[in-house]
Amino acid sequence: MSVTQQLLDLFRVDKQLRGLRNRLDQAERFLSQQSTLLKTLDTNKQQLEEEAKKLKATLANEEGEAARLEKKMGTIREQMNSAKNSKEYNAFLTELGNYKTEKSGIETRVLEGMSKLDEMKGKLEGISAQHAERAKIVAGAKTERDARHAEIKDRLDELTKQRAGLVEKIPTTIRAEFENLVTTRGDEAMVHVEIISKRSHECSCSACMMAIPVEAVSGLLTGKLTRCPSCRCFLYMENETWENGGDEAAKPKRKSKKEKASL
Repeated sequence: MSVTQQLLDLFRVDKQLRGLRNRLDQAERFLSQQSTLLKTLDTNKQQLEEEAKKLKATLANEEGEAARLEKKMGTIREQMNSAKNSKEYNAFLTELGNYKTEKSGIETRVLEGMSKLDEMKGKLEGISAQHAERAKIVAGAKTERDARHAEIKDRLDELTKQRAGLVEKIPTTIRAEFENLVTTRGDEAMVHVEIISKRSHECSCSACMMAIPVEAVSGLLTGKLTRCPSCRCFLYMENETWENGGDEAAKPKRKSKKEKASL
């Protein structure tokens, strides 16, 4: 078997492998995208929950301080009732006013904090709903990925084993060139030859449509490894293609004298 045929066999196996892996890769990409979105929602949810927790702690401290001030104000009111003179009474009154101002500021902050906490709770409910919905999508994507993997596993293993056997027969240098070309050109790494005129050995590359020199066509017919002079793709041509192709194949068959007489 020629190197060209060996390379063609490898190319066809690789093409099947790419097709199978592409289906799995699509499922993997979708799962990855959805998992990333779920992770982002999870992070946002955790951050919001942490902020709400801190705000609740702050509000508890503020309410505790307001209660402490209220208790002190009660004590001062009792002291005002037993004040010995107006000077002492006015001092208690001033102190009471200061506590009232401080307590009022705390109450304002508490109201603002409670409003902010309600807003956070609303956001958390929205994020939680999105998180639950995205988690369902991720679970579905994982199921789909696993199903595709199970579906192609046997065929993938079979082709992988077949490929390993083919690779052993191809010279390392040629295989490296071929694999580099597959990386850049994919399914156009190896293409068939279009026969324009069999009589004059006129052919073209089916990838770039440029003419192939006669000597290159002759080399192909003998199994010589050949690359397109223009696009550098590896070329191949089946023997049946050459036998059945070209201008001779397009000519109508001559009718025998007997056939003509019967018309």
